[in-house]
Amino acid sequence: MQEVGEVLHLAKSGRVIVRLSQVIKEGQILCDKDGHKIAKVTELIGPVSNPYASGIPLSNNIKKFISSKIFALEQTQDPARKNRRYKKWKQ
Repeated sequence: MQEVGEVLHLAKSGRVIVRLSQVIKEGQILCDKDGHKIAKVTELIGPVSNPYASGIPLSNNIKKFISSKIFALEQTQDPARKNRRYKKWKQ
């Protein structure tokens, strides 16, 4: 896990707003120092020099994470979601 920024606030839309210090990808999972999942990044916003991320909360109590440092989980490809070829069924 590497530190990627800090949680700023919970927006009116229900999204978590994060100030980033490292470059991350959309779809990445953010967690706290103990490994508890906080949010999943849905979009990157703001200027390139000082980016922000908007994410879907994965915890019911986001307010306790405000102003805390967050980390990015290393993502591995889920074996159930691999691209697979399907046979075409003959009729």
